[in-house]
Amino acid sequence: MWINFFKLRLFCCLLAVLMVVVLVVNVTQVEYLDHETASATFIDSGGQFVSSQVIRISRNPYCGYERQILSSRERLEEDSLLAALQWQEPDVGPVPFLKSTDPSSSYFVILNSAAFFRVGSQLEVLVHVQDFQRKPKKYGGDYLQARIHSPKLQAGAVGRVVDYQNGFYKVFFTLLWPGQVKVSISLVHPSEGIRVLQYLQEKKPDRVYFKSLFRSGRISETTECNVCLPGSLPLCNFTDLYTGEPWFCFKPKKLPCSSRINHFKGGYLKGLLTATENAFFQSGVNIKMPINSSGPDWVTVIPRNIKETNSLELSQGLGTFPSGYYYKDQWRPRRFKMRQFNDPDNITECLQRKVVYFFGDSTIRQWFEYLTTFVPDLVEFNLGSPKNVGPFLAVDQKHNILLKYRCHGPPIRFTTVFSSDLRYVANELNGIVGGKNTVVAIAVWSHFSTFPLEVYIRRLRNIRRAVVQLLDRSPKTVVVIRTANVQELGPEISLFNSDWYNFQLDTILRKMFSGVGVYLVDAWEMTLAHYLPHKLHPDEVIVKNQVDMFLSFVCPLET
Repeated sequence: MWINFFKLRLFCCLLAVLMVVVLVVNVTQVEYLDHETASATFIDSGGQFVSSQVIRISRNPYCGYERQILSSRERLEEDSLLAALQWQEPDVGPVPFLKSTDPSSSYFVILNSAAFFRVGSQLEVLVHVQDFQRKPKKYGGDYLQARIHSPKLQAGAVGRVVDYQNGFYKVFFTLLWPGQVKVSISLVHPSEGIRVLQYLQEKKPDRVYFKSLFRSGRISETTECNVCLPGSLPLCNFTDLYTGEPWFCFKPKKLPCSSRINHFKGGYLKGLLTATENAFFQSGVNIKMPINSSGPDWVTVIPRNIKETNSLELSQGLGTFPSGYYYKDQWRPRRFKMRQFNDPDNITECLQRKVVYFFGDSTIRQWFEYLTTFVPDLVEFNLGSPKNVGPFLAVDQKHNILLKYRCHGPPIRFTTVFSSDLRYVANELNGIVGGKNTVVAIAVWSHFSTFPLEVYIRRLRNIRRAVVQLLDRSPKTVVVIRTANVQELGPEISLFNSDWYNFQLDTILRKMFSGVGVYLVDAWEMTLAHYLPHKLHPDEVIVKNQVDMFLSFVCPLET
């Protein structure tokens, strides 16, 4: 009997020890997470918790995106988007600089040359690229930009480029105004540079890094943060509970994760390229350089009907590409009549009794700044927010107008954003009641250029879901999306914010919001078609046209 009693006591002791071990492990895990949400558990659009057991593996095994909750429809859409953006990479080995694309040796020819063209006609241009030894290239993959323009008329429009993968490209233009029209073709990056950009996108997404300050009492620590932080060091998990958007910081040595007080851009990694790769990114050599014509680079366009003195209206409704064109420095969309808001009183009348939300990066903040500068009755309310960061608020009490700007959640390369102001656009949209007096404008693109495309697709998927829900509950809400735009490029900027990266993001945005019931301001064409130098933050004349188009959606012409 005593032997059995001893065995029972031994078993109980072992069970107690095991329970203590399990308890210690669980407590340690809770402290490690610091009461933040676990990355494998999210809340779906219906407010239900979803277990990590249903999570599938993403195509790109990028940290933080290895475990995504995707329905079969979302998976199909993502696969379709990635397939559509597969750049035609030439099947060649390493290429020396002298055999790479030389814009000064390349040339273009107007194919269907004629004595004159009529408004609405198609113009075809053939581009033949050569290397620095003046030898024809046998493969494609270069990134070209094309436009037609008439400087005296302050007119311009973009063209569509087709790559035949053999060193020849064809560019298609629609002639949209009468007069002498000039063709301009530029090499943005040679195919050899595109291969480098692809490698950086897939293998070096952390080339822009971020930091956060943690503080408690007199103790403060700064650690690095990002969508992905490889390694085995302890992490603070700041994954958003509702959207599942991942964000991590290295855990401070002395402070808890809950002591984070801000977020800011840490900097840009240096020394990313070899000497051979650097040769493909040279200002004045192969970055945004013009390709000259081997013959005439202009055509004469006459009105469709010679008796017409103004044929601009005839170009309306000819198609969807290009989406519009400039004439006398005014943007003319081809699918509807855009209003000109040249008087502040016109804007006040349009926005009377409305609440306007601006969500996103600094390119949508330009709209807020333009309106508060141009309309004297809109008085900006000082919230004590950091300059160029926000949030910002402007009020016109007399006409009952309220404007709000808030930046999107990380990744965002602003100087300093307080942790309490790090909010995701989808979550903000879910808090808006909506209605006929509610306007929402969104621009989210520039800060995603260094990441794999799955990162951007996920962000837009969350925003789109929130937009659909907003329009479902309040169909009269006006939602406007601002697209990406072209910008100035140099050797360093090209590695982080190249037009090629942003062209991909712009394509994804257009496809994902097609048929959703939102309006689109085509900032890409509006910057590429204009005669002014490309800038991340376009000059005022371009911003005015963007805002006029935005307001035309809010207050359309009565027909």
